[in-house]
Order: sequence, then structure tokens, then C-alpha cells
Amino acid sequence: MSHPTESFSAAVSVLAGNGHIKQRLIKAYEENLQSIEEDQLPIPMKQRFADLRHLMQRVAPLNGEGAVCASVRKMSLDEADQCAKLMVELYGKVIRHGDGQAAKPIDSQQPVPPFLVKSG
Repeated sequence: MSHPTESFSAAVSVLAGNGHIKQRLIKAYEENLQSIEEDQLPIPMKQRFADLRHLMQRVAPLNGEGAVCASVRKMSLDEADQCAKLMVELYGKVIRHGDGQAAKPIDSQQPVPPFLVKSG
């Protein structure tokens, strides 16, 4: 399983590629973002990612078509554009939050480097 940063980076690369926006949107989501679990993301991103997931899977599939394809097929070009922008926004957030990994606790046994010690 890849880190969310890698997944969002790959999704944004697909969005920036060639082809119709709806086809790029389907490929970006299905190949890179669909497998991300919300608990892998920082708290500030969870709701926006849930919003994206809802937009990308809100239509019931027909005739063997997946929910993502059905949902994107029903979108207007403006809605598809908004979903693509949301993916880019989430990519920026996941970069700023460092993959949602909790901050490492400070090891009190490790000495503080001299350049960080305030001189008196």
C-alpha cells in the first residue's frame, strides 16, 4: 500500500495528462485514490476526502459499469472540473500535513544540538 502523498501525486499526474477530463478523472481516482482509507489522512483532510469519495461514487452503476464510471458519466463538465480541482487541493493538503503521520515524540534522552541551545 502506498502513502497518500504518492497516491495523490500519481492522481494529479493523470489529471495533467492527455485525454478528456472525465476519462482522466476516472483513471486518477480508480487507479490512485479509491483504495485510500480515511484513517490514513490527517484530520483536516478527512471530510474533504469523504466529499470527493461521495462525488465519485454517488450514482448506482448499470450493466456492469462501476460506480465511479457511472458517477463521472452523469457529471457535467463543470462538476468534473470541480472534482479534479478537489483532488489537486487534497494533494496540496496531504503534502503540507506530511501524509497524516503523527508527529514523532521527542526523545528526552537525545542531546540537543548546540546550535539550538539559547546562549545566556
